[in-house]
Amino acid sequence: QVQLVESGGGLVQAGGSLKLSCEASGRTVSGLAMGWFRQVPGKEREFVAHISADPNVKNYADAVKGRFTISRENAGNARNMLYLQMNALKSDDAAVYLCAAYPRGGFTRPSAYRYWGQGAQVTVSP
Repeated sequence: QVQLVESGGGLVQAGGSLKLSCEASGRTVSGLAMGWFRQVPGKEREFVAHISADPNVKNYADAVKGRFTISRENAGNARNMLYLQMNALKSDDAAVYLCAAYPRGGFTRPSAYRYWGQGAQVTVSP
């Protein structure tokens, strides 16, 4: 089992920055690829970013490329931290952001991921 807990959400002005964190614990999370998704009410969960077990392998949705940065670090004691640095935020970025782990298949598909966090709300004001 893997437990994922997000933090760092909040209210930010358009053009501002916010950094989300996700603490992953449980099985050998350092060997698992992880990702960030976002969701707004009434819409499907949307892929944001993915990072492989190799922290140098990263992928981004076109909508966030150049503005968002995904990263991870080994926090010891079978814990990994996953981050999403979000810069130049726009109103379209407002959503609940969820971290996910252990994709099997296409990493842009929510259905590929086995483990999910509860989500962190990001609100962007004009």
